[in-house]
Amino acid sequence: MSARRPPRATPTPCPCGLGAEYDACCGRYHRGDAVPPNAEALMRSRYTAYVMGNMDWVRQTWHPSTCPADLLPDTATRWLGLSVKAHSQQDDTHAEVEFVARYKVGGRAWRLHERSRFVREPRAAGEPPVWLYVDGDMIGEAS
Repeated sequence: MSARRPPRATPTPCPCGLGAEYDACCGRYHRGDAVPPNAEALMRSRYTAYVMGNMDWVRQTWHPSTCPADLLPDTATRWLGLSVKAHSQQDDTHAEVEFVARYKVGGRAWRLHERSRFVREPRAAGEPPVWLYVDGDMIGEAS
């Protein structure tokens, strides 16, 4: 009689679009095992957090000066994909990421095209600086 192997857990692909498994990609940031090394990685992790309804991560990575008080998950939105168009770092503490996020609401498809601004700053005394989302300019949103 042969022993049966326990079923393997099916790896969950990361919604951020890099093609990696969630746990090894954005999941490590969401769990606090790692810090996103640049603004693009942070932006991808924020997109993934929106997909998964992880509003704690979205709030934690939003600069306090611009974070809305009423940040709630949007259960009507179904996120479909992310494409990063550009990532530019102006200096050690400022960067921009241009992206297109595709989504559906009520069966209608939309595209969110944004150029987001990020800053890198310490979260607490003695801790290394982290990237934070500040704001963004909509380049277009069309069906």
